[in-house]
Amino acid sequence: MELVRGDRFQELFTSFRSTAQRLEMRDRYNSPVEQEPLRRFLEGNPDPEWADRPWLHSVRQAAAEGRFFQRVRIVSLPLSDYACFGLYGAKANNAAGEEIRYLDRDTALKANIPQFDAWCFDRSLSAVLHFSEEDGSLLGAELIDDPAVVAEHCRWFDLARELSVSREEFAKRV
Repeated sequence: MELVRGDRFQELFTSFRSTAQRLEMRDRYNSPVEQEPLRRFLEGNPDPEWADRPWLHSVRQAAAEGRFFQRVRIVSLPLSDYACFGLYGAKANNAAGEEIRYLDRDTALKANIPQFDAWCFDRSLSAVLHFSEEDGSLLGAELIDDPAVVAEHCRWFDLARELSVSREEFAKRV
């Protein structure tokens, strides 16, 4: 299995035509760009520049072009510190034009939604994300264009989205 990473992986986020939809399953991601903002958040001193990070520029640009990002975060309850940080950051994502919704893990498991991360691009390509067992860092994405598999991944996203609630509603609940 070949994993795409780097520029080839980043190109997926600029080349889709209409929708990029993600099921996000992990309780923690080990992203180098998040380390300092996460540290500051946990100290009670959130980085004001985190609300204007490069990802949000991409989201705004895509939205201006009529292309949209959607995400459903499957989270364990009670929320981990990292998930609280994600909930905080999702407010800026939503304001930039990316729809981030939340679904508790127990409900996702009862609905038989698989527990792996994947992006669905234009409902014609899936990118299943693979992470290091050692430190949780992203290893790369396995690209799948088999129509039956992509359709299944999209159905899981649709089900998760249907069962999920908005970031605002979720924040009120937790």
